[in-house]
Amino acid sequence: MARPVTLFTGQWADLPLTDLAAKAAGWGYDGLELACWGDHFDVVAALTDRGYAVRQREQLERHELGCWALGAHLVGQALSDPIDARHERILPREVWGDGESEGVRERAAERLADTARAAAVTQVNGFTGSPVWHLLYSFPPNDFAEVERGYEEVAERLGPVLDVFEAEGVRFGLEVHPTEIAYDFVTTRRTLDAVRRQSFGINLDPSHFAPQFLDPAEFAREFGDRIYHVHVKDSKRRLDGRRSILASHLQFGDRNRGWDFVSPGHGDVDFDELFRALNEIGYAGPLSVEWEDSGMDREFGAAEAVGFVRRADFVPSDLAFDAAMQRNEA
Repeated sequence: MARPVTLFTGQWADLPLTDLAAKAAGWGYDGLELACWGDHFDVVAALTDRGYAVRQREQLERHELGCWALGAHLVGQALSDPIDARHERILPREVWGDGESEGVRERAAERLADTARAAAVTQVNGFTGSPVWHLLYSFPPNDFAEVERGYEEVAERLGPVLDVFEAEGVRFGLEVHPTEIAYDFVTTRRTLDAVRRQSFGINLDPSHFAPQFLDPAEFAREFGDRIYHVHVKDSKRRLDGRRSILASHLQFGDRNRGWDFVSPGHGDVDFDELFRALNEIGYAGPLSVEWEDSGMDREFGAAEAVGFVRRADFVPSDLAFDAAMQRNEA
């Protein structure tokens, strides 16, 4: 059976859910991964109104769409980050509060736990932030004991949150991503070793691997039992001796960047190999298109992306291709 193809709604939060659901159904998606911002999934409303989640699902069902996961990336980013003015722009006002750093982190943790309490699904994806991302380049020289403490801090902050996730029967998928505590093979292993909870796994987004010259298919094979959800997103390197892989503090879409996100199938991700790896590890969950491409109309891109995924995804064979060539001696 083919994996369901969904659309993550985070980049579409300016549209009412009823409008986006109609569009997604028309484009051919099987469902939506609902972002916990805009009007797509309101955690507070779901906790205070017992009928809210039912009504949200009914909006999807009217268009024959399902929902397998929620996205809680924005509040998750504040869980363990050093807090600054950028966080105020992405957080709910009641989570930001007075902006005092530890208070913001505590309220973000509680909102993330509330997401599990409110979720009418068993998968929530998101970020954790990182207390040590700013130490990426070791100059002035890092105190590597501080880096190690960063993994421990994330695990400590996640502990009470994951207690709630487990009580509610929900799993958390960290999107392995620059700016997070886990952004490559090594940091993912160290994060999993620090957290040590089966409720904590990975939302695999291959677009974050290509700019690092990493292989997302090998990542899927390495961490197969912890791949809880998959995003379909692409990125393209544009390195020509002048443009930097560090992106030069330029906005997405600027042609002077050394890489950028592009619509699936237009970049450097080898989706054929990735889908083969997902077959090998037995991943049967959604393939959720997270559409980002500053150079393409988003409605054209979303419609093209679902077609691309359906053409590229395939079920594994249940027989050897040369079996029919062999004589049956029975």
